[in-house]
Amino acid sequence: MKKKIVSALLCVSMVATMVAGCGGTDGTAADANASTDGGAAAPATEAAADEGDAGAADAGSGLTYTGDLNIMHYSTSEESEGNGGSDGFRTMIAEWKEANPNINLVENVLANDEYKTQIATLAAADDLPDVFLLQGMNTKAWAEQGLVLDLTDIVNESPYAADYKEEFFTPFKDADGKIYGLPALTGGTCTVVIYDKQMWKDAGYDQFPTTWDEVLAAKDYFSGQGIDTIAFGNGGKWQANSDFMSTVGTMFTGKDWFQSIIDKGGAAFTDQEFVDALTFAQEAFNSGVFNADFNAVTNEDAREYYIAGDAAAFIGGNWDVSYIMATLLEGDEEKYNNIGFATFPSVDGAKESNMQNIGMGYGMAINAKVAEDPEKLAAAIDLIYKLTGPDFANFVAEKYALGGLTAVDDVDLSGFDQVTQDFYNFSYVDTTAVEIYDSYVSSAVWDVFNTELQDMLNGDTDPATVAADTQAAYEENY
Repeated sequence: MKKKIVSALLCVSMVATMVAGCGGTDGTAADANASTDGGAAAPATEAAADEGDAGAADAGSGLTYTGDLNIMHYSTSEESEGNGGSDGFRTMIAEWKEANPNINLVENVLANDEYKTQIATLAAADDLPDVFLLQGMNTKAWAEQGLVLDLTDIVNESPYAADYKEEFFTPFKDADGKIYGLPALTGGTCTVVIYDKQMWKDAGYDQFPTTWDEVLAAKDYFSGQGIDTIAFGNGGKWQANSDFMSTVGTMFTGKDWFQSIIDKGGAAFTDQEFVDALTFAQEAFNSGVFNADFNAVTNEDAREYYIAGDAAAFIGGNWDVSYIMATLLEGDEEKYNNIGFATFPSVDGAKESNMQNIGMGYGMAINAKVAEDPEKLAAAIDLIYKLTGPDFANFVAEKYALGGLTAVDDVDLSGFDQVTQDFYNFSYVDTTAVEIYDSYVSSAVWDVFNTELQDMLNGDTDPATVAADTQAAYEENY
């Protein structure tokens, strides 16, 4: 059967971020001139191309620019191992360098959390790289400040425009519909319950529970075994937002509520249905279902609890699934084959169920100053076309059964194992997709919400206060 991959994540592969779209801007600003690959110090230029004849145009691509072109991203070499989006991204960069030997592509490659901090620092200083990954939630603010180039005509005139999946442009548009980013890397869910089928069968469940009351009942069994029911990590503050609230919140409010938040259509964070969602979150994390240190450890730490068998399930994003699958496939094939996927169970008082959030939280953007040099601008446009176009889409589809911005037809899933096919069906067939909160609005709003949400889960504040303070940040900053 013909299938179009709708930003698919399937194999042991996916980019963090959305982390993957997912993730906040917490942390300490790094040295604005530093460059790292996987957290280790590295030269500013990573495998830079030979300079060649500086006065000659590149005969292969037709580009006439011959100077430096700076790009900043977080597809480290370590992340690209078993990560289809990062592997594809790095492969496209290498191919572009080879095709353009007279352009010195200078890469600044940071780990994901470092990237979010440093790109915000550079934006505040009006010193953004020539080309960089723009997070959806920063689009409107940075566009208003004139930091990023309006790509509307560039998108419309792209040779691949007919194959772009238009729905993924939404986080990168301003109020007038102008586009500031070409959705990049591969899309996927930020909220997936990954569980060990055998462990839950031993507890008396043929599948992961479909109601929260059943999860609470299962807790008694797992606690008796010295096992956490569900592992979760919110040490970075953003995880409870991206990996929990943006799905559970929508279960309580319905999809139209958050669209109204995006559109400034009258919805408010103080609306009772959203306060109810916060109240449930507080109760859920106080129930004993999750590991006691959930607010101190990261998602990377928590997924190790699942891998080690210390938790019967784990909630995280597609990047976590990628890591878990790769690790178990290499070290514990039996546990790998027992992997199951589920949505967050239905909750009394919620309007919806069977939901998971999915999207592409980053887009390739160009510093507005690059437009001052038409030849350099042409090179930057050519690069972002390469990173988001059919070469990337075909690479990740054929190697990983993934997809990005550009549609690919006739992807044959039969060559992938059952776990991979199950995750495809979870992500794109059997569930209702909802928006990822922090792909929209603004970082100033989510900085307040993420911090106060963590405080609430620690018992240091209450849902009504979190809602009121988030609404105040929303009214002031969005």
